[in-house]
Amino acid sequence: QVQLVESGGGLVQAGGSLRLSCAASGRTVSNYAMGWFRQAPGKEREFVAGINCCGGSASYADSMKDRFTISRNNAKNTVYLQMVSLKAEDTAVYYCGARFGVVTVRSSEYRNWGQGTQVTVSS
Repeated sequence: QVQLVESGGGLVQAGGSLRLSCAASGRTVSNYAMGWFRQAPGKEREFVAGINCCGGSASYADSMKDRFTISRNNAKNTVYLQMVSLKAEDTAVYYCGARFGVVTVRSSEYRNWGQGTQVTVSS
């Protein structure tokens, strides 16, 4: 069973940057697709970015692809989300998920989830 723990969230001013980490344990996730999602109060969980296992091809939500970068370090069993030029509307709890297969934008297709990390962007 894969356990995921997100970290790196916090309070940042608009225009600032944060780097989120998702550390996996229990088994290697080197052959898993990994996704970052976020959920704001009263809203559904939405896809942010994903990275495939082999070759590491990445996908992004259109509104974030110019500001967010997903990466993975399989040796550390960790996935990262670098966020720059943050906006107030980026405020949400950010979750990472893992699944076999390729990245999808549907949260229901991810089998394993972390507890989330809060990102708050002040305007």
